[in-house]
Amino acid sequence: MSKIIDERLMAAAIRYARRNIARTKTNPSVACIIVRSENGKDQIVGRGITAIGGRPHAEPVALAEAGDKAKGATAYVTLEPCAHHGATPPCAQTLIDAGIARVVTAWVDPDSRVDGKGHAMLRAAGIDVETGILAEEARHDLGGYLARKQQNSPWVTLKLAISKDGYIGVKGKGQVKITGAISRAQVDMMRSYHDAIMVGSSTAIEDDPELICRRPSLKSRSPHRIILDSRARLSPKSRLVNSLDIAPLSIVVGPNADQTNIDALQKTGANIISGELVDGRIALPEMLEDIAATGISSLFVEGGAKVANAFLEAGLVDEVNMFIGDMMVGENGITAPINRQLPPAGFSLVRTEHFEDDVLYVYRKGEH
Repeated sequence: MSKIIDERLMAAAIRYARRNIARTKTNPSVACIIVRSENGKDQIVGRGITAIGGRPHAEPVALAEAGDKAKGATAYVTLEPCAHHGATPPCAQTLIDAGIARVVTAWVDPDSRVDGKGHAMLRAAGIDVETGILAEEARHDLGGYLARKQQNSPWVTLKLAISKDGYIGVKGKGQVKITGAISRAQVDMMRSYHDAIMVGSSTAIEDDPELICRRPSLKSRSPHRIILDSRARLSPKSRLVNSLDIAPLSIVVGPNADQTNIDALQKTGANIISGELVDGRIALPEMLEDIAATGISSLFVEGGAKVANAFLEAGLVDEVNMFIGDMMVGENGITAPINRQLPPAGFSLVRTEHFEDDVLYVYRKGEH
């Protein structure tokens, strides 16, 4: 097949994999599309995606749908097929047994149990293997898994809503709606694509948010909520605690946190994470390692200003989603740590989107 066709079909696989992003536990959401060429025409005969919960993998699902038509066909897989034995055979072997003639992938799996071994198994069986097809396009969706495997840290996306005059809120007023309804719906989508969402204790206490996906169709995809609360100040009666039936809640506390309140929070079902302190604040790199060890691959940081600054200054942000609203905050505004005129250092603008009167600027670290 031509490079153009390979890229078109890999793009379809990348889009398909997005259906289960942040729903596959410690496994990445991978897609597999089986394509058979007959009489000069390409036909998709099987599709698979990593199941909710992480099993089964995409390849056996696609092969089951393709049946006998898989023999001699091409498999487009967004991540290298696994090579290690578990309760089921490795996906590379499953593709071999089905008679697949060619495999096209976007990324090598950095898991030490795979890391090129899946591709090697396929080649050893006489299968033609093409790698790196639309790798950059696939990297964003696989970014959390890749970061967790390669750096022992989740992919961190910082989201900010900034007023036209450069503020993210008003001092002493709690949550302020800076963007419109369509932008807020877009944030719901962003939340649903992440394993976890994080705010600081000031935001959690002053705004008393739930941090769930508010749209009914997305509520079940609400991410794990994580609060940086070094002194364990969060109330057991907060909306975060009262929505534990919708999504899990973890609170990162310091060594000198109020034990009475920690006990009260634990009784509600909230999870307590013991964090280290540096200059009186939670040590962020160590905290990211701790949550990555639990399988969290992608983290959506929503603020407030101190938390956003801390992540930026520590160089821990991979992507910035900057919404610029049409409203003016005026007096007593809380200054945004970055803005359109002062973008984050070391980041490049990769995408601009418009939602009525609001504009979303997406920056990624190191991209040009």
